[in-house]
Amino acid sequence: MGENKVQENTPQLCKLSMGMSGDFELAIEEGATIIRVSQAIFGIRATSDQYYWPEKTAQEPGSMKTAIVIRHVLFEDLGLLAPLLQEQNFAVRYLEAGLDDLSPARQADLLIVLGGPIGAFDEDKYPFILDELAVIKHRLSLKQATLGICLGAQLMARALGAAVAPMQQQEIGFAPLTLTAAGEKSPLHALQNQPVLHWHGDQFAIPQGATLLAASAQCPHQAFSLDNYALALQFHAEADCQRIEQWLIGHAAELAMAGAEPGLLRKQAAENRAALSSACRLLFTQWLNLLPQNRFHNE
Repeated sequence: MGENKVQENTPQLCKLSMGMSGDFELAIEEGATIIRVSQAIFGIRATSDQYYWPEKTAQEPGSMKTAIVIRHVLFEDLGLLAPLLQEQNFAVRYLEAGLDDLSPARQADLLIVLGGPIGAFDEDKYPFILDELAVIKHRLSLKQATLGICLGAQLMARALGAAVAPMQQQEIGFAPLTLTAAGEKSPLHALQNQPVLHWHGDQFAIPQGATLLAASAQCPHQAFSLDNYALALQFHAEADCQRIEQWLIGHAAELAMAGAEPGLLRKQAAENRAALSSACRLLFTQWLNLLPQNRFHNE
């Protein structure tokens, strides 16, 4: 693939994705900039990686912050987080777990590890989990900004030496959190009395040195933090309720095994969509604003 350019004074490229067939999807926004997309960025193979550039890039390219997102299933993506990262001038790149080299995650300003239907201790079945753990452990040892959601939070706990184990019963559905005193003073205060989406069968213990922020009726450990640089959420604050149907389809077998009713989840998503979207947007905005402003590029 040769080098492609978006010339100066042309509409700005704010999203580019390459499908498995090698085709490109372009999203164009108003603005003027020069963005180069080259073989050096994508490599020589077709991947499902996605790259997002902020809508406004008047600053020098070197000042743009980078966010790497490790994704395990396509529909469990950034969801509500995607527009917030763009607003805060993050260039976002997805890495597909089990397919992509995870080394870029070591140098990113922010790492986000998303959820998925596997266990944090399933490396015998899914060896790439060890690669994820190594990256997470490296970043946390250097106090680099890291966010884990569901499986991602469990991997953070394990990387810090804490146990992750099955629960007596899966927690699937919308239910409120009970915040700890520390949680009430954290960005999670935005979720006070707000039902959130739970979708997990394992739970993590709180790592040494971490702060417990929240619990639920079924799970005593729903969130923990390390100072202002790391946040682990067992629940799905990122999930966009407008896209709940993708979750119901993608996890159909799990729902059937758990005896969970898709109709109830669909109803709960509709009832909570507006309030939950606003609350989660506030949560992530406040957490992102707490992150250290210096960039991390440690090997």
